[in-house]
Amino acid sequence: MKPGDVVLLPVPQIGGGPPKLRPALVLSLLPGAYQNVLICGISTQLHHLEPDWDELVTLGDADFAASGLHRASAIRLSYLCAADSAAIAGSIGAVDPTRLRRLLDRLTPPA
Repeated sequence: MKPGDVVLLPVPQIGGGPPKLRPALVLSLLPGAYQNVLICGISTQLHHLEPDWDELVTLGDADFAASGLHRASAIRLSYLCAADSAAIAGSIGAVDPTRLRRLLDRLTPPA
């Protein structure tokens, strides 16, 4: 697993029930023994997209097929999580390094 990978992560359901596998983007590998992967959620709920913050991935994008996503989706920088890599069910694809760099730049704007 590496930054830029689109992975599946079990996420608890609101109201109970078993966790569902949801896509997430690996932003960075973190040091230490616990919560060693920084990820952000990916959602098909495009009405939650935060302009100039979240990233829209559409079917026409050059890296859409390689991402493993099935529908247009929002990479939600507003939904960050540190996770244990053992909790990740697997990788389904990856985004283009240019897209990953753009997202990381949004998280660390120049001073």
